[in-house]
Amino acid sequence: MNKRWAIRDNADDDTVKKLASELNIDTVLSALLVQRGINTFDEARFFFRPDQRHLHDPFLMKDMEKAMARIDEAIAAGEKILIYGDYDVDGTTAVATVYGFFSERYLNLEYYIPDRYKEGYGISTQGIDYAAENGFTLIIALDCGIKSVDKIEYANTLGVDFIICDHHLPGAELPAAVAVLDPKRADCEYPYKELSGCGIGFKLIQAYAEKHDIAFEEVARFLDLVAISIACDIVHITGENRVLAHFGVQKINADPCIGVKALMQIAGRTSSFTISDVVFSLGPRINAAGRIDDAKHAVELLIASDEEVARAKGQMINTRNTERKGHDLSITDEALGMIDNDEMLIGRKSTVVFNENWHKGVIGIVASRLTEKYYRPTIVLTRSNGHVAGSARSVLGYDLYEALCECKDLLIQFGGHKYAAGLTMAPENVEAFKLRFEEVVCATIAPEQLIQQIQIDSELRLSQIEPKFFRILNQFAPFGPENMAPVFISKNVYVSGNAGLVGATHIKMTVMQEGSAAFDCIAFNHGEYLPQLKSGAPFDICYSIEENVWRERRTMQLNIKGIRF
Repeated sequence: MNKRWAIRDNADDDTVKKLASELNIDTVLSALLVQRGINTFDEARFFFRPDQRHLHDPFLMKDMEKAMARIDEAIAAGEKILIYGDYDVDGTTAVATVYGFFSERYLNLEYYIPDRYKEGYGISTQGIDYAAENGFTLIIALDCGIKSVDKIEYANTLGVDFIICDHHLPGAELPAAVAVLDPKRADCEYPYKELSGCGIGFKLIQAYAEKHDIAFEEVARFLDLVAISIACDIVHITGENRVLAHFGVQKINADPCIGVKALMQIAGRTSSFTISDVVFSLGPRINAAGRIDDAKHAVELLIASDEEVARAKGQMINTRNTERKGHDLSITDEALGMIDNDEMLIGRKSTVVFNENWHKGVIGIVASRLTEKYYRPTIVLTRSNGHVAGSARSVLGYDLYEALCECKDLLIQFGGHKYAAGLTMAPENVEAFKLRFEEVVCATIAPEQLIQQIQIDSELRLSQIEPKFFRILNQFAPFGPENMAPVFISKNVYVSGNAGLVGATHIKMTVMQEGSAAFDCIAFNHGEYLPQLKSGAPFDICYSIEENVWRERRTMQLNIKGIRF
């Protein structure tokens, strides 16, 4: 697929030069800072030196005082408390964090994860009934609940109170819970709006610790789980999230909880984890528990206090992940064949495919793969509990959630973000939905949004990549949304030595530019360029600079994003 190379607008030259002088760094690096809204020495110090003192006061969050009062009341009266969370990585890490913290201080406590297939996403009637039937009078809901107005109303009739800790966008009406913690509430003045669901849970336990003079270290023990949630839920890595992710990744590498350590060992690596490594190595395994079996296994792993138990649970989850991969690949192949053999589907600006026999647990992954292939808003549907359930993914700049709002009369329920969403509809609405969604996308998507784009931060000469430059560049991490790893363009480079295939489609080579040293490169899925690379002709590359760790040996390499002759 051809990709557009889009170079960011130049940052203000005077600001760049001033900041470069104050920080004693290359102007390319200071320009990267200015692009990120960092214009002064103090802002740069805050960015490069995350500090736990930079975390916001949890009591700035609307309803936090109410949440603390209700928890104190429940504990004082010996009430049964249920910690309730979604079945994905964000939900299970949130439950493990809040349950792990309170279970050391209060015994009348359990946790509950809804069944993906029987109950679906969010607060379920079955979950509320379970609470009422088993004497729970308080539910702390994590990573869900902000739109569960009818469910909370039902719980209130049964004498079951809710504290909602969610980070999704609220609807027009807030649920009538005892407390609704969500920075995205219009009336919430909390300074940072992009916390993960686990991040909201972390603020809850931080508030409790502050109120009860519990040392912050007792809260910080859970930062590895918070970092995993931030990485895997694809939230912004800016502001407070950047601080949480920074210290969370440190904990993953230095002192992970027993469950995370077991998962790292099973993944075959126990150090030098980055946010990207968490996303691709730990996240899929944690997610697989809920996709293929029961997400409670993920919580059991993450709260484990015995290494043997954690290892056994981790191995079981790893097996589920292997099963997930099998479903993922076979369904992706079926979906690709379905599209490639239908001229009408190929010509559309959206993709909506449906097969009632597809495994619901992997349709989100399949939707992501189809989006990568055809680069357009994509929805994958399957049959579930008498309804049709779907998982949706979007392309850069296109608001998928808003598009689904235009189709809401055809849906039973839907929820999610700009780039990812879930939905449910009646089987008889599938064909009408396909047509409506295509109409909405055609009317609202810009032509350039249908062409995958490589966002390039700056032009760079290879001779500028010196040890100091690389050391400072690494301090821009942790990378993620709104703080992606910088991508550079270098022109008129040439192959030094050999260029060859690694696997079927990847290129390994060494490149130079006039006046520069040679740099090792990896170019994933660029195998079609190999004949031209062997010709000796100069070419342009866009790339990120990364540290490659192989058998404890660390080297610098260029990760090639695009090649142009």
